[in-house]
Amino acid sequence: MPHQPIHAQINPPARLLMGPGPISADPRVLRAMSAQLVGQYDPAMSAYMVETMALYREVFRTANQHTLLVDGTSRAGIEAALVSLLEPGDRVLVPVFGRFGHLLVEIAERCGAEVHTVAVPWGEVVDAEQVERAVVAVRPKVLAVVQGDTSTTMCQPLADLGEVCRRHGVLFYCDATASLGGNAFEADAWGLDIATAGLQKCLGGPSGSAPITISPRAAEVIEGRRHVEAGLTEESDEPRGTRIASNYFDLAMVMDYWGPRRLNHHTEATTMLYGARECARLLVEEGLDQAVERHRLHGTAMLAGVAGLGLGVFGDPAHKMNNVVAVEIPGSLGAAGGERVRAALLADFGIEIGTSFGPLHGRVWRIGTMGHNARRDAVLTTLAALEQVMRAEGVPVTAGGGVGAAREVYQGVAA
Repeated sequence: MPHQPIHAQINPPARLLMGPGPISADPRVLRAMSAQLVGQYDPAMSAYMVETMALYREVFRTANQHTLLVDGTSRAGIEAALVSLLEPGDRVLVPVFGRFGHLLVEIAERCGAEVHTVAVPWGEVVDAEQVERAVVAVRPKVLAVVQGDTSTTMCQPLADLGEVCRRHGVLFYCDATASLGGNAFEADAWGLDIATAGLQKCLGGPSGSAPITISPRAAEVIEGRRHVEAGLTEESDEPRGTRIASNYFDLAMVMDYWGPRRLNHHTEATTMLYGARECARLLVEEGLDQAVERHRLHGTAMLAGVAGLGLGVFGDPAHKMNNVVAVEIPGSLGAAGGERVRAALLADFGIEIGTSFGPLHGRVWRIGTMGHNARRDAVLTTLAALEQVMRAEGVPVTAGGGVGAAREVYQGVAA
């Protein structure tokens, strides 16, 4: 008698992911990820790695030689950057304006660093003068900042912070996970030393690969802690400095793996590399400025649409990210009603939106317009569905107000 499988083949339900990420991956990225594997030292694979580095130099807008992928989710990139820069006792300054600033604090503390913060209420960004005063007082080795914090939807200006870091000789790290590709980003022009990202937001791919770019100044610091694993080579590689505390996230070794020596470090996540390469290829093909403008347009339409439904928006609108909006849950619904709305959107329309964390949990919905979902039909469908679900909950809304307001934004604009 033939063996009967216990579990059926995976067949996920149809979903339109309109939350703060992950988003619905671009079908072209998924197609690229279905390609057959090759060995990690196959000439074809080496060529794909070189192409991927070149593409992400364009995405980050940098000339940095060390622009590559860390295999793992966006948090893997963050941890690789901080554990490779920081030694126990180093001082770090972190501007905190949402949940992900707190994450940078935690990871830096785990590296043994002495961590200082400049905090502002959620819904605001940190002023460059505040940061400079703290830099003068603390004298940090590294300034670590999030560009776009999806917990609050705020986008931190970076150019002035880069000038502060240059004046005071501070290394400048940025977590651009939620912002890269949908908001202006200029690694070299803004003086960034390390920036990391993920695929699952504006880059339009799945989570699992973390693009990173490393300036020559940061590379010098990292290579000053270079320890080559025993047994890899017969060449003389004298250990330097304090060994980086993580093996997997040791950027000195990862740079050797991606560099001309191709020293073995780990088995490359081939399928994720295919996906990351395609994310960058599509973005470069579209044009970085055009992609940012697309996210701005559809984000503006979503913002107008929720206002057209009579809903409030959380946070300083002057510093809102292009690709996600925090919508205040009507007081008549409360937190429980807000969750019912999210559940009904998913069950009845196959649309996912998010809530938030900490002080904003149950107070806001977060609706994303990013990557493959930064498009007109996704915005209008989400607004129409949200209107119907709120009506079912007894919330008074203007009939067609959301779709109508969004369509006014789109009037005269190509899709």
